[in-house]
Amino acid sequence: MVRWADAGDLPGLVAVEVAADGLFEQVGITFPPGTTMIEEVRDPSSVLVEGDPPAGFALLARVDGNLHLEQLAVHPDRMRQGIGGRLVEAMLDHARASGAPAVTLTTFRDVPWNAPWYERHGFKVWPEPSWGPELRELVRRERELGIEVAPRVVMGLFLS
Repeated sequence: MVRWADAGDLPGLVAVEVAADGLFEQVGITFPPGTTMIEEVRDPSSVLVEGDPPAGFALLARVDGNLHLEQLAVHPDRMRQGIGGRLVEAMLDHARASGAPAVTLTTFRDVPWNAPWYERHGFKVWPEPSWGPELRELVRRERELGIEVAPRVVMGLFLS
């Protein structure tokens, strides 16, 4: 069951993110050193989780008036059980309920469990001219941090 995280969930989500990030090594992607995204979270109300303890999470933000998926991670031991899909559905339900016109995200273009997976959930690649100023800044910041170690795309799904 998907629910909003509480502060007690956050420390355990670090292990989920680290384990999920480790899968990228299989496709030759190694992330730069530093803290995980979930370690930067101070407000658990921006995180959807599934499981107790959580086996997966979706970290959300607002970007250009849209809901933005900053990170979706499922522990590899729990993959292929529908957790990621349920988190996406809960995120879309939240976006609709909060009046967001769209949901955006950035992801690796060629990694099977990234852009192709989001496409199966209705997301489309958004060309750069359609990005708002906050999304442009987010992409610039990702590049500056060294996250773009393989081709990345911006994707979105309009809710109306």
